[in-house]
Amino acid sequence: MDYIGIDIGGTKCAVVKGNVDMGVREKIGFPTTTPDGTIREIFSAVRKLMPAEAIGISCGGPLDEKKGVIMSPPNLPGWDNVPITAMLEAEFGIKAYLCNDANACALAEWRFGAGKGTENMVFLTFGTGLGAGLILNGKLYTGAGGNAGEVGHIRLAKSGPVGYGKEGSFEGFCSGGGIKKLAEILARRAFSSGKYLSYAKTEADLDALNTKRLAELAKSGDRDALKVFEISAKKLGQGLSVIIDVLNPEAIVIGSVYARCEELFEKKMLKIMEKEALCESLALCKVLPAELGDEVGDVAALCVAIEASKRI
Repeated sequence: MDYIGIDIGGTKCAVVKGNVDMGVREKIGFPTTTPDGTIREIFSAVRKLMPAEAIGISCGGPLDEKKGVIMSPPNLPGWDNVPITAMLEAEFGIKAYLCNDANACALAEWRFGAGKGTENMVFLTFGTGLGAGLILNGKLYTGAGGNAGEVGHIRLAKSGPVGYGKEGSFEGFCSGGGIKKLAEILARRAFSSGKYLSYAKTEADLDALNTKRLAELAKSGDRDALKVFEISAKKLGQGLSVIIDVLNPEAIVIGSVYARCEELFEKKMLKIMEKEALCESLALCKVLPAELGDEVGDVAALCVAIEASKRI
């Protein structure tokens, strides 16, 4: 029995075909562009991968999961009230299900990855943006409107990079986009003092700057790049402490940027957590990099279709 999964991200999309064993047999990827252009690409890819039993869509929130509507996610400008499931069902004649990407990835990591065997687990996306998927008492918790886990909107500082439309937010400090913005803030601060940083000697250098490049520099020992990740790591520790105190999970699994750069975060992050979190709860909680790696979005989208189909 085959399923189709659609992973809609802020910078790229993937449409995959697989089965209940989460084996991804076929995959079509493409950049996220305009809403209309991206939806055309999605439909084209689904058409190539049919037939299938159902379609699962993983996308950043906010969403109306019950109605299958994408509701203006901050990392998908222009995607305003898009009835994605109805559009797919009308075109292909099979059921489609929409799920917040953090929730979908939480299901994938809980069933097949780093969170396997836990009863209480939090998954953090840490990609283009920052969201959380919550597995509480052995079940996915989505909240009254399906938007539980939007931890990226929590304010961690009065000022700082803007994430999720809020200055100094958790997402502003701890996401791929946020780390880039943080680096830009530090660089412009240096420019205003007549100085410059290693990764940006002029304003023009900021245009080509990205988190991947900053991570490469930091891993090579570049002091200015390391400073960016040090700030992000401290804020990550602060945010994780709140999650630990409120939810008391056994594991917090973190994907994308953290999973690829754990060594740049772990030491500073843990130091802050030891100061901020309840010691009893901290002792029971492990912070782990996502195991499914770059494939987590593919598996997550398939999980949406399979889990939803089981509930029918």
